[in-house]
Amino acid sequence: MTVYNFSAGPAALPLEVKKQIEAELYDWNGTGCSVMEVSHRSQEFIDMADENEALARELLNISNDYSVMLIPGGARLQYSMLPVNISSQQGSAIYAINGHWGKQAIKEAARFTQAVSTAPISNDVYADIPNYDVSGLNPKADYFHYTSNETLEGVQWHKLPQTNGLPLCCDMTSDLLTREFDVNDYSMIYASAQKNMGIAGITFVIMRRDMIGKSNNLIPTMTDYKTYADTRSFYNTPPTFPWYVMLLVLRWVKSQGGVAAIQRNNQLKSSTLYNYVDQSDFYLNKVAPDCRSEVNVPFWLADESLNQKFLTESSVANLKALKGHMAVGGMRASIYNAIPMSGIEALIAFMQEFERTHG
Repeated sequence: MTVYNFSAGPAALPLEVKKQIEAELYDWNGTGCSVMEVSHRSQEFIDMADENEALARELLNISNDYSVMLIPGGARLQYSMLPVNISSQQGSAIYAINGHWGKQAIKEAARFTQAVSTAPISNDVYADIPNYDVSGLNPKADYFHYTSNETLEGVQWHKLPQTNGLPLCCDMTSDLLTREFDVNDYSMIYASAQKNMGIAGITFVIMRRDMIGKSNNLIPTMTDYKTYADTRSFYNTPPTFPWYVMLLVLRWVKSQGGVAAIQRNNQLKSSTLYNYVDQSDFYLNKVAPDCRSEVNVPFWLADESLNQKFLTESSVANLKALKGHMAVGGMRASIYNAIPMSGIEALIAFMQEFERTHG
């Protein structure tokens, strides 16, 4: 029986990618070695890195005005790298908060700049995107930051935030490659790979070249964007295996018809699941319809005493990692690119049977 992995991250990989990793594990590209054993300075690896960048630029329509960097450390490292490189203790930055990761981002940024939120930060679970007064934004701020999709709460921006011309920076960790957008609207984008781009260990960063190397701060070499931009991320030995897996995933995305086709599939998957939850009195979703996530669908049982039974029985049914984050509770189906429509159908069939037997 097929196993469906609804983990929020590290997340499911496409089956085709896993099969290729298995096939090439002992002999990659005719080298007689695994990609993990090949020098990052070798021509084979450089060719692989060249294809990776070219394919990413093609799929996301990234112009040469932007540098593409692959940086270790996850999105959390970007929480500090961004303000250190772009702002200063004397500067300021504006953060729009609509969930857990936005809170983490502004908390870290506040160590390096005057970080201000667009609206009061709530201690409650976010169910929508707070409104803010655009005219009240500091026009001298160094940048405006937001998290496009909050994985815990399932809250996603479906339109650009208004910034009054401030440079727009975005944590797209959980929805980069899941839907179309215009890179030219942004000054900087980052996404940790383990959702839709590959596996943990590397972060994909897109940054306008005119923003790089302008900091007056004393920055450690390995946290300076200029280090990665000038060396194409080859300054030191990079995480070679995650880089390789990213290429396989990018090839897979292209084989599916590119980002536009991926988005149509994600919208079908999420709307099918939301529609089932909405028509049920046994399950519910608490997120405002106009900002529901297309990739992280939280849902709750009306009778929460059944939560553990639901998780136990769904796991036995090969529907894995459906437990919601402890800060939010309930259940969460992370239906990233690698989850096929058959996974949604299997989940709904289980939910229907669970409701029939326990409702």
